[in-house]
Amino acid sequence: MNQANPRNLRVSAIIPARNEEAVIAACVESLAAQVGIAEVLVIDDQSSDRTAEVVQAFSANHSRVRLIKAGELPPGWVGKNNAAWIGAKEARSDWLLFTDADAVHARNSAATALSIAEENGAALVSFSPDQVMETWYEKAVIPYVFTRLGSRFRFAEINDPKNSAAAANGQFILIRRDAYKSVGGHASIAGDVLEDVALARRVKAAGYRIWFGSGKGIVRVRMYRSFMAMWEGWKKNLYSLMGGSVTAVKTEIARALLPIVLVPLVAIGTGGITRSILFATVVLGMGFLGILIAYDAELEANGFSVRLLAYCIPGRILFAAMLWASYRDHRNGHLEWKGRTYPAGTPRASKG
Repeated sequence: MNQANPRNLRVSAIIPARNEEAVIAACVESLAAQVGIAEVLVIDDQSSDRTAEVVQAFSANHSRVRLIKAGELPPGWVGKNNAAWIGAKEARSDWLLFTDADAVHARNSAATALSIAEENGAALVSFSPDQVMETWYEKAVIPYVFTRLGSRFRFAEINDPKNSAAAANGQFILIRRDAYKSVGGHASIAGDVLEDVALARRVKAAGYRIWFGSGKGIVRVRMYRSFMAMWEGWKKNLYSLMGGSVTAVKTEIARALLPIVLVPLVAIGTGGITRSILFATVVLGMGFLGILIAYDAELEANGFSVRLLAYCIPGRILFAAMLWASYRDHRNGHLEWKGRTYPAGTPRASKG
């Protein structure tokens, strides 16, 4: 792919940030290092940690980096949407790059996205980033979730202008300013906590082309750094991401749990009939081997390492538990994220 000359690019990077002191410096540095990015705007969404101080210290030596205070959250707004909207209004460039504070960009991320936009006539380009996973629970849950998302949001369908399917990943969304403005920007989805998919749907419905694909080698993210943060984040996300209905919840939970329940039951039943422990053990082994073979194909299709097969069973169990918890929160009418509670009237979810 021929990349556009970064010296000709005019991109405003916008980073909504709430209590991100541990990760914000790496994100800002990775964006400020890109020649084609005209400015990096960090919108501090009422952080109670040292997020603002970290950015201010960085901006002292980088004139393109600016810290903007979001102020009080207006009624009816989700914090991330409000911060993104403030950043968009302050931005000076023709292209707006919305990204999360925990994203670390390759030196050519903006140039690559703009080149894709030019080649495909797209007004919105989004990448699904490389997922950095260090703990066993990240390796169990994140790949399983993304394999399920891969079956629901297929890149080929999303990128087909004749197909109504639309999606994006809020960890990297590059959008042309005129398209953003014409659909109302984040103000039009103020209360929607699945803002990335909602924005993509509005852009595509307005007749603009979108392009969504793998961000491998372009941008990487470690989404959660503790089990509780992961639980809270996916508990907020999964109900909407998996279809937003009781039927979808039951279907996904059954898909996750039934194979790992039925295989031992069949093995026990077989052992009882044949009175052979060896035969029952073979049935058990073959059953779980079949589960692993199927998961291996899903991992490969979604760009994950085969080494993650070891986490298949706990991943299914945790996924089912978090999906059920997410459903209960939506049914009870509230979502919690980063110390705030949002009504679940439009039950959408996205990180941040």
